[in-house]
Order: sequence, then structure tokens, then C-alpha cells
Amino acid sequence: MRIVITGASGQLGSELKDLLLDNTEKECYFLDRKQLPLDQIQIIQDILGMYQPDLIIHAGAYTAVDKAEEDQVNADLVNHLACEEIAQYCHLHGTRLIAISTDYVFDGSSASALTETAQTAPINIYGQTKLAGEQAIQKWCPDAIIIRTSWVYSTYGKNFVKTMCRLMTERDEVSVINDQIGSPTYAKDLAVALLKIADSSKWEAGVYNYSNEGEISWYDFAVAIRDFRSFDCQIKPIPTSAYPTPARRPKYSLLDKSKIRGVFAVEVPSWEISLAKMLNEEFKN
Repeated sequence: MRIVITGASGQLGSELKDLLLDNTEKECYFLDRKQLPLDQIQIIQDILGMYQPDLIIHAGAYTAVDKAEEDQVNADLVNHLACEEIAQYCHLHGTRLIAISTDYVFDGSSASALTETAQTAPINIYGQTKLAGEQAIQKWCPDAIIIRTSWVYSTYGKNFVKTMCRLMTERDEVSVINDQIGSPTYAKDLAVALLKIADSSKWEAGVYNYSNEGEISWYDFAVAIRDFRSFDCQIKPIPTSAYPTPARRPKYSLLDKSKIRGVFAVEVPSWEISLAKMLNEEFKN
């Protein structure tokens, strides 16, 4: 199997690279923003044609949520129009596609775990462009698999866990939002799930959810990080209104994972177990 992974230098791309680097059964190409500039949509299909993949795992995205509010053109290029080009390529060449999306396609008004058929209504530019990307993929490549995930963290890149570890060594008190509810996703767990789907004997197209199990707030997450690392830092719970950002965030985005477990027998570890595994590893770039 020849696989192209986009967003190779991101959190998920880096975890996939770790898992696949010594794999002799797969011919893998890891494309970062230099090798596959997703904002240059006119050359995307030509670049993919150089690799002739059997499968594309599209993990590349414009993820600067607040910056997207003022940088709407580039966010749309990367999250929407690049997806359209990749989906068109897959349609024309019979290539399978797994694309990563986000809980930000929802408005956060739900009171129960969101299924794949829940009503989408993004409340920021990032979410709008990611939903447009989903729709483009479904139009041009209806055989694709789209996986929505949330609160991604890893030993790679910038993320909440690494930021909290840094702040808690620098400060005596940290304020963290306690009224946004969801579940974090350890990127290594998601990478393992993606490869299980890629290796599966069945291919059932459609939208799937994946995050770790459990329902928590960002405050709960921060407390767990502090306690695991034994930081001497007070964590102050605050409402979203006390920490205004350019982009609004969904208040509730817990994802129901029963579909991906049922169809592909994917393992979904609890967030506590996965956080402990990550914090026991050495942080990278």
C-alpha cells in the first residue's frame, strides 16, 4: 500500500510518522507544507500525481483558530479548497481518502454527546472552513472517510498540555476555563485508529467521531495535568466570558464514539490513561 500523509509536521502527522517509519509493508510519503503547500491549490493534484497513492490520510489543516477570523482567505484555501482538490484527485484516480475534521463544525448548544448525524452549525471561521471542506469531500469523493476529532494534543507541536506544563512551572496560579465541555484526543491514539481503519478488510465511507473517552472541562484537564506532574500551582476556574478570544468556541462538543468502535473495532482509551502515557514521554519540537 502506498500512502501519502499530508500535514506531516503537525501533531497527528508526526505521530503517524513515528508509527509508520519502520513499516516495511507500506510505502509512505510524509508531505509537510513545503512539499504540499495546501494554500497553492492549483498544484495540489499535480503533486499528488507524482506519488500515485493508494490512500491519502489528509491531516493537514489551517488550525490557528483565532487568526482565521482575520485571515479568512487562507483559512478557506487550506481547509476547504485544498480538500476539494484532494477529493477530486481521489475521485479521478480511485484513491481512498481519510480526512480529519473537527468538533468545531458544531455550535456547542448540545446537552448530550454528539453523533455523526447531529446538526452542524459552526460559530467561527475555522469551523466554517472545515465544514466546507467536509462538504467538498463528500461531493467529489463520496467514498471517503471523514473523522471529526477534538482537543488534540501530543508530545509534538503546540497544544494545551504542553502549554499548561510550561505555565505551571513559571507561575503560582493559572486561570483555566471551566464551562467548555468535551474530551481531549491524544494524537497517538488517533494515529493508531487511522492505521487500523487503513488496514481494515472493510471500507465503510462516511463521517466518524474520534476522541478519548470521558467528559471534562479544560479546567478538569488542567487539574489532571498538574496532579500528574505534581506542580505546585493553583488552578483558578473561570467562565468563557472572563477570557474573550477573537473566535468563539463551542461550549459543548463531546463526541459520541460508538460508530467508529462498532464499524472498525477501534479502541478508544480514556483520557486519563492517554494523558498519563503522553506525560511519561519526552516532549518534542
